[in-house]
Amino acid sequence: MNLNLEGKNALVGGGSRGIGKGIAIELAKLGANITLLSRDAEKLAAVVQELDRSKGQKHNFLAVDFSDIKDLRSKVHHLVLSNPIHILINNTGGPAGGKLTEADPLQFLQAFNNHLVCNQILAQTVIDGMKKEGYGRIINIISTSVKQPIDGLGVSNTIRGAVANWSKTMANELGAFGITVNNLLPGFTATERLMSIVEYRAKQWNTSKEEAQKKMESSVPMGRFGAVEEIGAAVAFLASPAASYISGINLPVDGGRTKSL
Repeated sequence: MNLNLEGKNALVGGGSRGIGKGIAIELAKLGANITLLSRDAEKLAAVVQELDRSKGQKHNFLAVDFSDIKDLRSKVHHLVLSNPIHILINNTGGPAGGKLTEADPLQFLQAFNNHLVCNQILAQTVIDGMKKEGYGRIINIISTSVKQPIDGLGVSNTIRGAVANWSKTMANELGAFGITVNNLLPGFTATERLMSIVEYRAKQWNTSKEEAQKKMESSVPMGRFGAVEEIGAAVAFLASPAASYISGINLPVDGGRTKSL
């Protein structure tokens, strides 16, 4: 099975921590050159130093805030002039939790911008290079909520569904060029984001954070939260030559928690 990513350039969103960092680490292990994308330059620089260089890989980062669309487009456009991107990982922190009926309408606009609009900008910027290079992988980190909405994440559920349909449409349009587009759906994964959800659930259930976490873990058939390395491994496979005929899918990595097929 060919998992070799030597000579491939990957742009990884949200790469300063959590799932994005875990993905970058696994892609680098397979030989990819990584460009991390996030707004915290200091954290990005620290992660770059952690990435594998045993195969001569070269890594760097772009510090950019997704709320500044003009700056995002400019910096990524400048990047691809000298470094065509073969692997694009669209990964952005999710909207704040809360009931849909209590959400401020402006939350939807911000989430739509940070997820779907920025995904579109990044994809449009790298697609031509993928076509010329004869290799393209676009992988969107979404949520199991696209299969089964998650209570207390009203805005996130809504936006994630939009991104999933954007991705499927993109897969249909790019298939003729050998470019695959897939969605990876993390379940409960041990990140700062999940801990904020645990805290929200604890208040909602009027219990301690420890008890809330135990309850959430008990809903997972494997009885635990996932690790970012496990998400990263699944993404690395989808990014590899071995996954060349897999496109347009939603892949849950959730310990079996999602009840639908």
